Amino acid sequence: MNPKAVIFDLGGVVLGSPLHAIAAYERELGIPANFVNRVVAETAPTGAWSRLERGELAMEAFYPAFEADCRAAGHEISASTMMERMSEALLPRPAMLCAIAAIRGAGLRVGALTNNWSTAAEHESPSDGTHALRKHFDVFVESSVEGLRKPDPRIYRLACARLEVEPTEAVFLDDIGSNLKSARKLGMTTIKVVEPEAALVELEAVLGLSLNPG
Repeated sequence: MNPKAVIFDLGGVVLGSPLHAIAAYERELGIPANFVNRVVAETAPTGAWSRLERGELAMEAFYPAFEADCRAAGHEISASTMMERMSEALLPRPAMLCAIAAIRGAGLRVGALTNNWSTAAEHESPSDGTHALRKHFDVFVESSVEGLRKPDPRIYRLACARLEVEPTEAVFLDDIGSNLKSARKLGMTTIKVVEPEAALVELEAVLGLSLNPG
């Protein structure tokens, strides 16, 4: 393989993990681990979370709708509190930003592919804390803008088309297995991000580049 582009998920990859924030909130409430993620997965593609990420549901409408999804699954949560905790976790990871700069410096294209949501204000940018990250990427693909969300294969094809590469010429990093599975089916090389440092070592091996500024 001779990669021409690298595509990064944001939360849990370039940014801190919202999944960790959700897990901490579940522990605080005393509900089963991974409950929220199961609700998200089991209600897709018509549930509140899916609709939020496709830009079909405003945040204020999302809160009661997702709480109802969780209640139907057996537990009460405060969606607004959970989303606030998630937002606090979304801080940039310096090592990832350095790696992105090195990749672009080597002449490869770099894209962001994120499931996110829009603010309540009709014309504002998405509110997941990613606006300042745009300058680091050649292409920035957002579920709430496109009306598509991972793992729908159409959003991966869209990202590749905007990067002007075939899926087989792209490497994709994400922290969620189902998102990676769809990418692999299209022929993309995938890397699951559990520990960022380990993921970057794997990416170095795939690209044949040093991504460590030290």
